[in-house]
Amino acid sequence: MGDQQRAGVKTVWRESPAAVRALLLGTMVNRLGGFIQVFIVLYLTQRGFSATQAGGALGVYGAGTVLGVLTGGGMSDRIGPRLTIMSTLVCSAVLLPAVLYLDSYGAILAVIAVGAAASQAYRPASTSMISQLIPADRQVMIFAMVRLAINLGTTAAPLLGAALVQVSWDFLFWGESVAVLIFAAIAATTLPKGRGEEAAQPSEAAPDAAGQRKPSYMAVLADRKYLLFLVAMFASSMIYIQYVSTLPLTVRHEGYGTGVYASMVSLNGFLVITCELLVAKVVQRWPARLAVISGVLLTGVGMTLYALPWGLAALVIGTLVWSFGEIVGYPTLFFAYPSQAGPPELRGRYLGASNSLYGLGTALGPFVGVMLWNRFHAGLWLGCGAVGLLAVAAAWWGVRPLGQAEEAADAGEEPIGPDTETAAGPGRVTGT
Repeated sequence: MGDQQRAGVKTVWRESPAAVRALLLGTMVNRLGGFIQVFIVLYLTQRGFSATQAGGALGVYGAGTVLGVLTGGGMSDRIGPRLTIMSTLVCSAVLLPAVLYLDSYGAILAVIAVGAAASQAYRPASTSMISQLIPADRQVMIFAMVRLAINLGTTAAPLLGAALVQVSWDFLFWGESVAVLIFAAIAATTLPKGRGEEAAQPSEAAPDAAGQRKPSYMAVLADRKYLLFLVAMFASSMIYIQYVSTLPLTVRHEGYGTGVYASMVSLNGFLVITCELLVAKVVQRWPARLAVISGVLLTGVGMTLYALPWGLAALVIGTLVWSFGEIVGYPTLFFAYPSQAGPPELRGRYLGASNSLYGLGTALGPFVGVMLWNRFHAGLWLGCGAVGLLAVAAAWWGVRPLGQAEEAADAGEEPIGPDTETAAGPGRVTGT
């Protein structure tokens, strides 16, 4: 087990099934073509809609993604990851270009909402498939690779989209549609057909032997420790997204220009892309609780440092700290732990719940952050520290040793104390 826990990037990549490599490629292609969320406000305003209407459309897109991951998680458990990925991506590819031919604002909002939901429903299904195909002791590393694929695609998408706009705004929608269809084709030709469906069969047939667990989101809500984990997910997401909403306000308030803010964002992107796989080689040997707590704690501390009166030094140091928190904790927080925290027949719903809380946190975070900034200025960053401590406490009590996941996913469990965590953590093969 020791050699397996120390597996590096090349080893994990070489030993990964072709389906997992295909999902990594498909994810990057899909994110590379993710133009609409980035440009929807500019697109609608150039068509003559008001800025308020354009902002409302962006909000509807965000709400659709939250609904989509919940729906995708349930579908993954019922019909399997492969069919979920294929069907939702094709639906998205058909719907999103329809915005080009609609004049009614209400109709545009409806299409954007459903199209956004379909475009994000693949996420819990993809993670579920990867977690089924990759041993538990490899999952931190493989999900760090997933994050690399996401970050590479997300970083390049705005640049590619800006180039397409120079030719035609229509190319944004058709370009994203093509990228989505490519991902769907990759899923259709490479993903195993029976694995997800087989995992779903016991839950479709009956509850577990004790008659206590049914295949629904109510079973997820009955897992009290996982609810605490979801609190940690939501709180951490609320403070993480402040780098998009209130950090630029802080930079301007300190008397610096847009270039300084862009440099902070670029610094974060550079660190994540270049360092996360190297750090994952170490973190994969940590207990899941330690990885999650380290990530959310460093995120909160980094944001709090922005409140210090150190000028540019505070901006740089704060960005370094929370970026390191993202690198250390987020492969486990967003992927490895949720994919192993529940029983196999509920894996998609556990992932759907965590994805939805992340989406909700990143949707509400900017509104709350800007509101608090306008009233308290630097006090907002101290508030991020307080919320970060809340996330740490919730993670401490909510992240269970992964070997106990299946046995504990019911409403009558007793809290598992932190002293029961083992050093195996995510490196422990649990059968999920």
